[in-house]
Amino acid sequence: MKKSRVRVLLIGAAGRMGKTIVDFASRAPNIEIVAQCDLGDAIEPAMKNCDVAIDFSHADAIEQICRAALLATASPSSGGQDRPALGGLVIGTTGHSPAQQELIKKTAQSVPIVFASNFSIGVNALFALTHNAAEILSDEFGIEIIETHHRMKKDAPSGTAKTLAEILKKARKIDKEIPTRSIREGDVVGEHTVVFTGPGERVELTHRASSREIFARGALRAAQWVIGKRAGLYTMRDVLGLRICSGAL
Repeated sequence: MKKSRVRVLLIGAAGRMGKTIVDFASRAPNIEIVAQCDLGDAIEPAMKNCDVAIDFSHADAIEQICRAALLATASPSSGGQDRPALGGLVIGTTGHSPAQQELIKKTAQSVPIVFASNFSIGVNALFALTHNAAEILSDEFGIEIIETHHRMKKDAPSGTAKTLAEILKKARKIDKEIPTRSIREGDVVGEHTVVFTGPGERVELTHRASSREIFARGALRAAQWVIGKRAGLYTMRDVLGLRICSGAL
């Protein structure tokens, strides 16, 4: 029996990541972008006949997205009995305020959501390695995060840098903020380095993204994974099945 294609609503389709996802999805056999939304478009009607929605738009759109997702999850679609309702939401947008993050958590009580600051497999490996290194290296090692992105990226520090900072704080059991340098230049896709500086030695963990396709691949993988899951807030560690760092975020 031929497996049906996953129908995706892409929110933020005109952006850098949106265009990359559209291009990558056109070559994916089990994915179909059936609807696209951008600034000013009505999201709720577009979400009715999709299996999953992917958001790479703007943090301020999250209220409209969450409201539409709640309605679409509760209401059967017009796609037939085998397509009862929206199966889940994938959020890749960063820069949400604390109130917006709380809204996402509240929505996840009714909708399965994958919420990640970075969909790269390599970056999620960096998260795990960072936690391990922070536990292994003593407090004599100072910590710094350096992140570089293209000059058009609006939020700073990046969502990935914020996640790294939270991992470090949890691993070291500290509340103080982790020094973070944000660089915006050229067309850099994304670079993140965690620096541990101790007496007479220095350890650096670095991830460099050379193509946005790595994020598109991860986001589409998350979109296929989340369908059929129970309501809840998931991360890329759940999607990838990473269980190596029990104490990491």
